[in-house]
Amino acid sequence: MTGKDCSSPLPAEAVRGLVLFNEGEYFEAHEALENAWHAESAPIRGLYQAILQVAVTYLHIQRGNYEGAVRVAERAMPKLEKWPATCCGVDVAGLRRDYAAAMELLTRLGPQQIHVFDNRTFKTIHYED
Repeated sequence: MTGKDCSSPLPAEAVRGLVLFNEGEYFEAHEALENAWHAESAPIRGLYQAILQVAVTYLHIQRGNYEGAVRVAERAMPKLEKWPATCCGVDVAGLRRDYAAAMELLTRLGPQQIHVFDNRTFKTIHYED
């Protein structure tokens, strides 16, 4: 995406989703970001969708659903890779890095050891409000 697509401030519902995400409330973050995604017609909606998929991945991990986490992660990472390092004040590069680290740990543990996944691997999303 171009810089112009990333120059607008985030709408309130997307910010609410990021706040919830950073509080570890991944289900609620998903809901807020999905609302922002549905309300948006511009290409930035793809970023909201990618972030909500990260939240869903983390929720699956917390619930011990390895297959669900992997399935969503396979869709989320390519969507995150489409965005510049910073977009609408969101540190997308940091999110990609942190998400990749969490997915590497998930893959290393596999379905048999998902229960020992260290949730401290889930990092907050840095953004400017």
